[in-house]
Amino acid sequence: MFNKLIQWSKFQHHHLPWRKERTLYTTLVSEIMLQQTTVGTVLNHYQRFLKKYPSIAELALESEDNLTVAWKGLGYYRRARNLKKACEQIVEHHSGKIPLDYSKLIKINGIGEYTANALLAIGADKKTLAIDANLERVLSRIYGLTSLKGKKLQDEIKDKFQKGIICSEIENYSARDFNEALMDLGREFCKANRVYCELCPMGDNCKAKLSGEPLSLPIKEKEKKIEKYFELKLLRVITLNEGKLLSYKKKKNEWLSGQYEVPTFIISSEDQELTQYPASTLNLEHDLLPMLKTGITKYRIANYLLFVSQKELENLGFKLKAYEWIELNEQSNFSTTTFKALDFFGIKK
Repeated sequence: MFNKLIQWSKFQHHHLPWRKERTLYTTLVSEIMLQQTTVGTVLNHYQRFLKKYPSIAELALESEDNLTVAWKGLGYYRRARNLKKACEQIVEHHSGKIPLDYSKLIKINGIGEYTANALLAIGADKKTLAIDANLERVLSRIYGLTSLKGKKLQDEIKDKFQKGIICSEIENYSARDFNEALMDLGREFCKANRVYCELCPMGDNCKAKLSGEPLSLPIKEKEKKIEKYFELKLLRVITLNEGKLLSYKKKKNEWLSGQYEVPTFIISSEDQELTQYPASTLNLEHDLLPMLKTGITKYRIANYLLFVSQKELENLGFKLKAYEWIELNEQSNFSTTTFKALDFFGIKK
């Protein structure tokens, strides 16, 4: 049933660098990188990252700030911090070697249920399933599983796998090849909102395809629509001094924690409870400034850009003590909006 799929996967994707020279450490790095991003994005950064951090011990010793700089371009910086935490604990509690026991793996900070199973199935070739969004979707369609997408569906997959009701064929193959083939299928042909059943290597054995409505699975909970978006106007202050940008590091309880952002102030907000930024006290005609539109969660943001010198900023009564000067050429971990503001004024790293 799965032979055609596995042969297709090995032929089409054998070139991926994390599949060529595989260790438990490179599996840990690649799997965390691949979460919440695309294969193409990871291809642009994977080998460079491993050249800088060739071992668990070296990554564990790195500072968080330097690590986020090395992670630049991969996004979702929390993943980099989780990777560092995991390496620190592997060094401290497991002599720098990744354990091959699920109960030990799951206790390591930075390693969740999926990553633990990926290390076992893909890294160590043990007969288990690394259930990510691709496997969840693909298996629900192949076997016609009708549990609600999310924990209920994942629990059904685990239960039926343990009982040998689904994926029993894994015993005839490499668990690594089996898992990766299902992941490849989810990325290439069996996508969340589009399917290519006529090209799919599993087409003849897929209950969702045979039903004529392959997109009906997995069954999803009805989305809760955001009833209201809040309009938010922010002032972004861009100040340079000898190749350095006036910035501050976002705190853990703030949006984009750990990233650097230019001084930012609330001009007006429909959400009176918003505390992400202080109110602007600068006496300016904000509507005359250049503006960029962005958004985050339930906020539609108009970003007004003020590009001034340090001297001009001080003349406006601006307090510099709460901020720091960050080198532009260090490619520091600036927020996306900060990069957009710099690009607007033609400021290059």
